[in-house]
Amino acid sequence: MGIPIFLFIAIILSTSNAEFDVVNPIRQLRPRSGAGGHRVKGLNCFSWRLAVETNNLQAWKLVPASCETYVGNYMLGQQYRNDCDQVADIAIEYAKSVKPAGDGKDVWVFDIDETTLSNIPYYARNDVQFGAIKYNDTKFNNWVAEGIAPPIPAIRRLYTTVLSLGFKTVFLSGTAEKFTDTRILNLHNAGYYKWEKLILKGGADKGSSAVAYKSKKRTELVNQGYRIVGNVGDQWSDLIGENVGNRTFKVPDPMYYIG
Repeated sequence: MGIPIFLFIAIILSTSNAEFDVVNPIRQLRPRSGAGGHRVKGLNCFSWRLAVETNNLQAWKLVPASCETYVGNYMLGQQYRNDCDQVADIAIEYAKSVKPAGDGKDVWVFDIDETTLSNIPYYARNDVQFGAIKYNDTKFNNWVAEGIAPPIPAIRRLYTTVLSLGFKTVFLSGTAEKFTDTRILNLHNAGYYKWEKLILKGGADKGSSAVAYKSKKRTELVNQGYRIVGNVGDQWSDLIGENVGNRTFKVPDPMYYIG
C-alpha cells in the first residue's frame, strides 16, 4: 500500500449542549505535496476560492490541479475553522434578535453535507484530492453509507443555540432517501439530536436541480405554515430560489459545486 501520505489525529471537542458530549473525529489530515502545489501562471488560488465563495464562478467541475494543496491546507487548517466560526457567530447574533412566535412554526433550515456534517475525511483521500479528481457517485455514496461523517463544530454550536432560543430545526439535503436510517444515526452520533423534519431526496425529485428541489421543499414547508427564519448551507443552491428564508448564511466550501 506504500507509505501513508496523511496522518489521522483525532480532535476531541465537546458540544455546547451540556447534555450531549460527542467525540469530534474531524481529522487533521496532511494533504499530499507534489504537482498539485505547483503554481500555474495566471491562476491565484486565493482569488479562485474567493470567486467560488461569492458565486462569481459558477458551474465549475473540479478544483484546479494547481490549487489542490491550497484547498487541502485551507480545509484542514485553522482558517477554515475560523471562517465557520464567523458564520456561526453572525447567525447566532441574528437568531438572538428574533423572538419566536411560540406556535412552533419558526424554523431554521440546515443543509447536511459540508454544513452540519463534514466529509473532509473522504475528500482528503488520495482518490479524491479535495475535489481535484472527478466526482465519483459510487465512492461518495459508499462513504455516506458508513455513517461516520463528523460534525462541523461551529454549525453544531449554531444548531444547539437556535434550539435553546425556541426555534425548530429542519434538515434539508440532496442525500437520497435510501440513506435515511444512516443519516439519522450519523446526525445523532455527531450531536444533532432533535429536529422537526428530515427531508431527503426521493425518487419523485430525481433529476431535479438542487435549486429546484430545495425551492420546492422550502415552499412545501411554507405552505404547511412554517416560517423560515434562517437558512444555512455550503452551496449557493441551498440559499437561492424560492422561499429561502428571512436570512441566509453561507458556510465555506471550495471543494465542489452543486447547481
